[in-house]
Amino acid sequence: MSRQNTFIFLVAFLFSGLVNGQDPIYSQFFASPLQLNPAFTGNTEAPHVALNYRNQWSTFSNNNQAYETFSASYSQFSRRLNSGYGLMLLADDAGQGLIKTTKASGFYAYRLQVTREIFAKIGVEAGLLQTRLAWSKLTFGDQLDDLNGLTTAGGTALPTQEIPPIDLNKLVVDVSTGFLIYGPSFYGGVSLKHLNTPNEAFLDVNENLNTGLPLRLTVHAGAEITLVEGNKRKEGSFISPNIMYIKQGDFGQINVGAYAGLGLVYAGLWYRHANTNSDAAIVLIGVRKDFFRIGYSYDIPVNPNFGINDNGGSHEVSLIFNFEKPHSVDYNDCFNLFR
Repeated sequence: MSRQNTFIFLVAFLFSGLVNGQDPIYSQFFASPLQLNPAFTGNTEAPHVALNYRNQWSTFSNNNQAYETFSASYSQFSRRLNSGYGLMLLADDAGQGLIKTTKASGFYAYRLQVTREIFAKIGVEAGLLQTRLAWSKLTFGDQLDDLNGLTTAGGTALPTQEIPPIDLNKLVVDVSTGFLIYGPSFYGGVSLKHLNTPNEAFLDVNENLNTGLPLRLTVHAGAEITLVEGNKRKEGSFISPNIMYIKQGDFGQINVGAYAGLGLVYAGLWYRHANTNSDAAIVLIGVRKDFFRIGYSYDIPVNPNFGINDNGGSHEVSLIFNFEKPHSVDYNDCFNLFR
């Protein structure tokens, strides 16, 4: 990323007490269920491990690493405790190291039986959120020469008179919760992230305006329609239509589409609408075999004012390890999408 472009990042990120941030959101939301809703903790009785990577706007400013997100999570269910528990580590890099966010969280979910086939889960998440600012990567207005850009006529770099914040490394506690209700053929849930609105601001310019990281509301639902019953020798086939709505601060989006598990192969197609604008079509293809699943998705921009040639879309890769022995557990729920 050029140093001229870091001035844009300064405006967008530095005064985080004045500009509300948003969470990184995976297009493959089902491949990182803990990031979607803490109530998904413990969807399997054996360990479930998810590794996720997202490269957003891959050609932004001629840099293929402008916005990157990584995460790793583990969870499993205990019948004895009737509870799920898990851990997640998430790292988000904006501006090739300009703003780095790291979060380590613990998860717990308790299952309630509503009727013979209907269950509810209540989940909580508690973690530490660290945000770091690389001050040396920023470019300020007093470093820009009208004729020579970032240097003098002799090629000497121009200094800045701006004084860095005292604390370039913020560490805060972050708390979230979620609820799920589900049966053999449907699920629905709601999650509230950042209940304590943790303060990530580097500069407390005005305490009255510094409201912290905005609460993130997520409402999601889906169904599972069996196409071919599975057995001990082969995977079954199903289709899962689903919808997800997210609201955080002034930002909002809705995803509508479907996931299809077709034996060893799975695929998906979604449409994402952000605020009042069309955003992207999301296409997914993947393979699952025994305890292993790998998927790749691509976000195709559909907004005519911000096309694929401007940002290159977004790439995601997910690796899922479900250490349940194939067909060893007969789940009476619709969470094949999330396993």
